[in-house]
Amino acid sequence: MADKRRFDLFADFIVTRFPAPRVFDVAGGQGRLNEALTRRGREVTTFDLRHKHLPVRYAQRIFTVDEPCEAELVVGMHPDGATRVIIEYAARHHLPFAVVPCCSDNGMPYNPWMRHLAEVARGAGFGRVEEVTLSMDGRARVLVGEPAAR
Repeated sequence: MADKRRFDLFADFIVTRFPAPRVFDVAGGQGRLNEALTRRGREVTTFDLRHKHLPVRYAQRIFTVDEPCEAELVVGMHPDGATRVIIEYAARHHLPFAVVPCCSDNGMPYNPWMRHLAEVARGAGFGRVEEVTLSMDGRARVLVGEPAAR
């Protein structure tokens, strides 16, 4: 069972680590991370296909690398198949990202998937790629990418 504190713990990590005032929350489900980040003073847009969601800023569509860039940070909490898109979008727009993968979109086991995502980020030109673990039950490893200096 997923840790009920996961959205608050990830939101605390995000606001402590990144000064970004505008955030894209990709594959954000009902918008719980959006809600947690909004309470912490961030302007967040959640992208997902759900019809039922919280009363937060919500774009009911699939997020693609072609989305206009109106954020300073891209995040995902257990975004399933959108994990790699988050990294690719952040690379294209020279933004940092923070993602908590829960599973791979290609059937790869979790640990190799995490290593693969880190390599994708490095290959996309991120100057710093690291892993941080949130103090919660379940999938708690955050992959963080920060663009190389221009």
